[in-house]
Amino acid sequence: MTAQEAQEARPPEDDEDRSPAVVGRRPVEVATLALVLAFALVMMWDNWRTGARWEATGPQAGYFPFYVSLILAGSCLWGLATEAMARATPSDPFVRRSQFGRVLQVFIPTLLYVPAVQWLGIYVSSFILVAGFMRFVGKIRWWVCLVTAFVFAAGMFAIFDVAFDVIMPKGPLERLIGR
Repeated sequence: MTAQEAQEARPPEDDEDRSPAVVGRRPVEVATLALVLAFALVMMWDNWRTGARWEATGPQAGYFPFYVSLILAGSCLWGLATEAMARATPSDPFVRRSQFGRVLQVFIPTLLYVPAVQWLGIYVSSFILVAGFMRFVGKIRWWVCLVTAFVFAAGMFAIFDVAFDVIMPKGPLERLIGR
């Protein structure tokens, strides 16, 4: 790849990006705070149910996790109150259309990787994922992609399957070679 090709393949800087916003910062922050608050409340309830008091022999099993969840819930409530007070000011974009496209370039193959591991095994799926990312996202020559992905998958196989004898999801190729 020449220097000019590398420059052209580079995504635009965020400061230069003027594509329309997909979603604003405030709705994403409020949704995240609400989700984490819900998690903290469930954790508080479960740890209270388990036992979050101090007894004669010391703290019960849920004592420490209950108070960590309480602090987390308080932080979320603070964040939600801050966002509610700043509601009148316009929200900056959280992600723009071109940025979101780059996120999907990584997210969708990674999402497909998970079921592929069950079907093809972890080594073949990882080979395909690494080679695909290098080629389609990185715009690297095919032979470099294939060699790098092979070395990566073979390294994983040598470390996990041979050296440490860790049970990894196997596909038809690994079964064919008897591992």
